Amino acid sequence: MVQSGMAFELQTATWILIADWTIRIAALFWIPVRSPPAAARSWLLLVGFVPLLGLPLYLAFGQPWVSKQRRERQANASRVIAERQQPLVKLRWVPHDDAIADDIARLGERIGDFMPMPGNAVALLDDYDASLKSLLDDIASARSEVHLLYYLMFDDAIGHAVADALRAAAGRGVHCRVLLDDVGAKRGLRAFAKPLRAAGVEVQAMLAGGLAWRRSARMDLRNHRKLAVIDRRIGYTGSQNLAEATFVPGHPNREVVIRVQGPVVAQLGALFASDWYIETGITLAMPEHPPEIAGGTPAQLLPSGPAYPFANARNMVIALAQRARKRLVLATPYFVPDDATLDALEIAALSGIEVQLILSKSNNQHLTAWAQDSYIDTLLAAGVRIALYRPHFLHAKHLTVDDEIALVGSINLDIRSFALNAELGLLCYDHEVVAQLRRIEADYLADADIIDIDQWRKRPAWERSLAGIARLADSFL
Repeated sequence: MVQSGMAFELQTATWILIADWTIRIAALFWIPVRSPPAAARSWLLLVGFVPLLGLPLYLAFGQPWVSKQRRERQANASRVIAERQQPLVKLRWVPHDDAIADDIARLGERIGDFMPMPGNAVALLDDYDASLKSLLDDIASARSEVHLLYYLMFDDAIGHAVADALRAAAGRGVHCRVLLDDVGAKRGLRAFAKPLRAAGVEVQAMLAGGLAWRRSARMDLRNHRKLAVIDRRIGYTGSQNLAEATFVPGHPNREVVIRVQGPVVAQLGALFASDWYIETGITLAMPEHPPEIAGGTPAQLLPSGPAYPFANARNMVIALAQRARKRLVLATPYFVPDDATLDALEIAALSGIEVQLILSKSNNQHLTAWAQDSYIDTLLAAGVRIALYRPHFLHAKHLTVDDEIALVGSINLDIRSFALNAELGLLCYDHEVVAQLRRIEADYLADADIIDIDQWRKRPAWERSLAGIARLADSFL
């Protein structure tokens, strides 16, 4: 009996050993072919240490898998957007005296569907409460249509104020539609979806969570965009969600929102219609008349996400860094770049470009913050200036190149934002918009700690080790 038990244990141990090594060897041949190099290294390390755990995790999270239906709908939406823009080709903005802007505009059009259009009025809003009040006021003044697409909506005072404004608008006969990420806006959907629908507001969750994720995409792929379109005349985008500044306890957010009028509002509307179609299969009517001229700023929408054929956001950030000639300023709450982005920033600084990176001193994602620290020494050595903003959690995401180009939106400088999330950025080719953003950046720097390389290198060994270990998980963050 004892011998029989020992034989069974030996047989079980042998099969486990065989399974372990089979998984390791199969992963070595399989994962590098199906994943980018940085992600492949992280997954191979995990599978190598714990094969029986690493394999199911890789199958669930290893690739930015998007369903065939979603890919086909994205391709259809991009095709329709291109067709609808054909009659507007003569209105396309061409920067005759700025080769850099021309390069960026053409790249944005190729990888993000939308052409640069002149005639926009742009206002940068960096007061948290004032930007939300502006949005609520515009919803209150809406006469025909309100479209909101947000990653996060909380059941707090702001969430209730937005829901009340939508119910009131629907009561006036305004056609209201709301798209909310199923995971990011879980609390808002639970609190407001039923009463909003009862009031006549169309509410749709994006990228279903729970077991339903299998029908749409990998469970941790999220729609991280923030946009609003009111009466097809006013648009909003930026980094701000529909929640109070303190929705993460201890980390009051500071944001930048951009309010626009003019032709680019039609691009925001087309992106909303695209996401609505991808989620529901329903095609929304689009305006047929030429876009309204509202100001003097040329602008261009840059959507990105795993359903697009190119790494839109990452490629644009790299292109902007490569084309800077005097100064490059980047503000982001999460900095976990891939190798290509890191190289672009280092090369820009080594070439004599003033590269300023502004991060948040506090961070609500501890593992991300530890991984972020692992990049700082290399960047400082290359000449990149790094500042840590103190007063709030700096959740704003924007970038300026020389005095020519600004990029504002929801795009973080991390692998998740580049490869996994649906994101949105607005490119503005305007000296005054850049000047406004420079003033905001200067305000950050006035309340920031500037990292000194000598002091940084005196950190305890355990902190450096922790940062290095966290960096191994860069593709998971």
